[in-house]
Amino acid sequence: MRAALPASSLRALRSSNRATYLSSFCRPASSRNLHQSVRIPAITTSQARHRPTLEPGYQKGPSFSLRNRTIYIQTQSTPNPSALKFLPNHPVLPESFPSTFLEYTSPRSTLAAPHPSPLAAKLLDVDGVSSVFYGPDFITITKAEDVNWAHIKPEVFSLITEAITSGEPLVNTVDKGTSTEGQEGVGEDSLAANDDDDEVVAMIKELLETRIRPAIQEDGGDIEFRGFEDGMVLLKLRGACRTCDSSTVTLKNGIESMLMHYIEEVKGVNQVLDEEEEIAMKEFAKFEEKLRQQKGPDAAPSTVGKGSLDFVE
Repeated sequence: MRAALPASSLRALRSSNRATYLSSFCRPASSRNLHQSVRIPAITTSQARHRPTLEPGYQKGPSFSLRNRTIYIQTQSTPNPSALKFLPNHPVLPESFPSTFLEYTSPRSTLAAPHPSPLAAKLLDVDGVSSVFYGPDFITITKAEDVNWAHIKPEVFSLITEAITSGEPLVNTVDKGTSTEGQEGVGEDSLAANDDDDEVVAMIKELLETRIRPAIQEDGGDIEFRGFEDGMVLLKLRGACRTCDSSTVTLKNGIESMLMHYIEEVKGVNQVLDEEEEIAMKEFAKFEEKLRQQKGPDAAPSTVGKGSLDFVE
């Protein structure tokens, strides 16, 4: 006759059997079907995969040293084939910067007040680079259309890496009270809440800030709110989106549709163009009109016309 087990032993055995059952049930099917004789080697960490360690006494700050830390710079394509997004795994704009972006469109603007940038100056000095856009944690480089990325990408990598490892700030503040031509985003964030905003404008800003800006930043750009007049929301695209061929589609099919859906007072969206953009758009319209006259009345309609977001009176 088999001796009875103590109650404590029975509880331990049942607990062990239950744990074994649950463990086998929660495993993936491939693990449950393995033969018992198969030995799975233990997974060991490789020294090469360890994250870099910081020296004792390291303190985070605007001028901390990264000389002993490996810099990982990733690139991300954008809807604009002439713009490429670089993610250096490091803050780009200063923590107290008033706006969410800073854009340099000329070499002179990188050296002048209020926010000169030695890195932007070097990047714009690269043959083929036309503008440099700083986001909170990314840099968007826009090139000329006739330049190949293979020719300028290695130099851009090298300059960004050198600037970050030096420990120097990427953006300096010289005089907050002045601005310079070719330096955009130096003022207060246009989507920031303002006590003077009425209810409709406040709702427009909230939608732009929470639903639209993250998507545009993901594409290497940003957005500015320029006003709300007669039911029309006035916006300005920046960075990769500023020179993108699909910017009109983004505004009409994306932003305009969302704003009109949630806010009944919104009747449409217009893109605000800078002076040089207006001149370029007028010249393009004249060029297409000339082509249409040469091809005859059956020519395809221009993408720039009255009623279009790109039309300029």
